[in-house]
Amino acid sequence: MASVRQIAEHAGVSIATVSRVLNNDPAVNPDTRDRVLSAANRWGYVPNGGRRIGTYIGFAYTSRSSLTGAFDCAVLDGVVRGADECRLDVVIVNVQRDKRADETYTQFFMRKGVRAVILRTVSESRDTCQKIAAEGFPHVVVSDRFDDPRVNYIDGDSTADSRRAVEYLVSLGHRRIAFAMHSVPDRDHLDRFEAYRAGLVAGGLAFDERLVFRHPSNLSAGGTILTLSQSLPDPPTAICCADPLLAVGAVQKAHELGIRIPDDVSIVGFDDADMRHAVYPTLTAVCQDAGQLGFQATVWLSSLLRGAATRSFRVTIPTFFEINRSTAPPRESGRGLLPARESTSAPGANGYSPGGRV
Repeated sequence: MASVRQIAEHAGVSIATVSRVLNNDPAVNPDTRDRVLSAANRWGYVPNGGRRIGTYIGFAYTSRSSLTGAFDCAVLDGVVRGADECRLDVVIVNVQRDKRADETYTQFFMRKGVRAVILRTVSESRDTCQKIAAEGFPHVVVSDRFDDPRVNYIDGDSTADSRRAVEYLVSLGHRRIAFAMHSVPDRDHLDRFEAYRAGLVAGGLAFDERLVFRHPSNLSAGGTILTLSQSLPDPPTAICCADPLLAVGAVQKAHELGIRIPDDVSIVGFDDADMRHAVYPTLTAVCQDAGQLGFQATVWLSSLLRGAATRSFRVTIPTFFEINRSTAPPRESGRGLLPARESTSAPGANGYSPGGRV
């Protein structure tokens, strides 16, 4: 960790100027301030009060927290595993609550004793990530992509596999395919929504807004989506869920109502870990290892803090599409909220093998 004197030498300014910048003196020239903060970030300066906790990696939301979601829990687990391996500590930081209006993001993180930060964001607050990047503070955004070359990120690209899931349902004979997504518009869910629309077009099907359900990411909302969709005059024969909890909630509600999966309705889920195996039947799903995203982000930040990595980290990890027992060709009749007959469908139709990755 650099001292104020060393920061002054690197920035080409006086020690007094460095102190004024770190104390957010508004009279400092903006270019000088940026130069000092860049040097402080580059050389790992931590204020005296925070030197004893200089091993902290921050896990921060730029908007509302979503730690109750399956994805964030898996990401945080990966962050903790990476921190343990790199002998670092993890602290959850609330930027919205704790950042003072008169301080930069760098000053805020320094005050917290945080040396680097892993960021989670949504569409409405992506500019916060860009501001942090512009200050040069060590960071990685998880589960988003940016054109701005200063923003470091790691993302799972589910677009191709989300489209493949829709095309697979079309190949089974489904013509009314619903889509369920999180009501908070983050980049991942928007990508999956566009992939859903592209899959319909590729299958020669028209997009119907009435078949799109936007609800919070929880089990109860998944049950609501299942009920609403199957109560329509012409209910969908398949549902694509872009969120793990929505998919599991839909399966649970189907069992409660006596709707058989996949006899009455096929369900494609999304899985950030191994949740598809926790329900019956095992979900056909687009899958990613969310824990690996957090792990890789933390390991790279550790390397950056040691001076063993370049300051650019822009990684995209592909997902995979796994076919299991929750999808089959649609029935000809008997649709809606009625008990279903025993399954006579063949999930392995059209050359796809149950349990196989596509």
